[in-house]
Amino acid sequence: MPLLSALLADVKPILVVGSEAVEVLGLTFDSRQAAAGMAFFAIRGEQTDGHTYIPQAVVAGTAVVICEKLPEILAPAATYVQVHNSAEAMGYLAAAFYGHPARKLKLVGVTGTNGKTTCVTLLHKLFRELGYHVGMLSTVQNQINETVIPATHTTPDAISLNDLLARMVKAGCSFCFMEVSSHALVQHRVTGLQFTGAIFTNISHDHLDYHKTFDEYIRAKKLFFDNLNKNAFALVNADDKRSSVMLQNTKAKTYTYALRTTADFKARILDNSIQGLHLELAGKEVWCKLIGTFNAYNLLAVYGAAVLLNEDPDEVLTVLSSLSSAAGRFDYIVSENQITGIIDYAHTPDALQNVLHTIRQIRRPEQQVITVVGCGGNRDAAKRPVMADIACQFSDRVILTSDNPRFEDPQEILNQMEAGVKPGDSKKTLTVVDRKEAIKTACMLANNQDIILVAGKGHETYQEIKGVKTDFDDKKILTQLFQMLGK
Repeated sequence: MPLLSALLADVKPILVVGSEAVEVLGLTFDSRQAAAGMAFFAIRGEQTDGHTYIPQAVVAGTAVVICEKLPEILAPAATYVQVHNSAEAMGYLAAAFYGHPARKLKLVGVTGTNGKTTCVTLLHKLFRELGYHVGMLSTVQNQINETVIPATHTTPDAISLNDLLARMVKAGCSFCFMEVSSHALVQHRVTGLQFTGAIFTNISHDHLDYHKTFDEYIRAKKLFFDNLNKNAFALVNADDKRSSVMLQNTKAKTYTYALRTTADFKARILDNSIQGLHLELAGKEVWCKLIGTFNAYNLLAVYGAAVLLNEDPDEVLTVLSSLSSAAGRFDYIVSENQITGIIDYAHTPDALQNVLHTIRQIRRPEQQVITVVGCGGNRDAAKRPVMADIACQFSDRVILTSDNPRFEDPQEILNQMEAGVKPGDSKKTLTVVDRKEAIKTACMLANNQDIILVAGKGHETYQEIKGVKTDFDDKKILTQLFQMLGK
């Protein structure tokens, strides 16, 4: 087991009280998991302050306490390390404790409001097809080669993250592709990791419940690129007007991709249909199973990253043409009566508009679009009326319903969404609080060959109400309703 002195190499402690020669047997920031020989990190969170639990951790036998403020009474058996930021220190110590696994992999992170999961999933599938051992960390699931590990956060905490990376190294992985959320950047979950590359997809309003302002949200994303070293690459979407902001202070080698503007990696959409995308990419024609302009961007980002990772461009294009998207990302089923049901994770205004714009591009004039959409509770409330308005703009019928209400009143969330419905759109809009009933209503309204979009939850197989998660799978329910109603 490593000595504390070795783990502190990248940390600049304010003060160390006790011996640095103590062995550290494990790491935790949860006092309930504290045990003899472990290091306990006192993290200041939104709900609780870890400093409150230092006494419990010490009683449990903790060997080291990392904190921002020293307790008034110090236990002689423990070593106390005072730091400026406990979460930042945890990132550095976790990386060191697990032997700096990120340095033994080619680690590529993807950040942005939309497209992270799809890009990471496609990169994992691509490099597996190219013959590599590959790890993945995503909102949907984590994977080590084909072994699936359930995901609880878009980006795990620093201890869990380094543990997973170490397991990937042990499994012989050469690459890891991971989502990097704005929360993870601000909370130092990726501090101490060495990235080979970083991809920026796009940015639009999201998570303002946490970041408070859009400028703060942008700054959070920018941190990822600010901290890259000179040997890394930064690949950004040049069609997003804020991509240049991401690159302002980076030391990494910079590259761009785009559909509309001049870029290092360029593509053009030749055809976009329910069967897939026909692209001219890097001067060559390629057909892909994915649908929609937003997926053209995702494919282009993945292609660019693979080329920057020194893979053969032609081989990359060949494999990309065979890949499918992540679960719950423009995932669709077709009923006996040729009604198309589309399930998508779109839970931001920009994502919802992208999906509905894509549907508009591929639908025939006689097909009506029926959208079922809600907004999550205890999240950014400012986007609720905006999402309802977008649904109305691009749909023939709209059913507003619950998403994951969490601890909020579902009806109050829907009242806020309804505020975004313009008077002229009220006749085509229904509000059905129960999500299953809302999906059933959409099925009953649908005629042969219409299109139903069920948005907001995508891959999720639960609904969270008052802290309780119950089974709820949009795709499974829509499939069952098609069969039950004879659609």
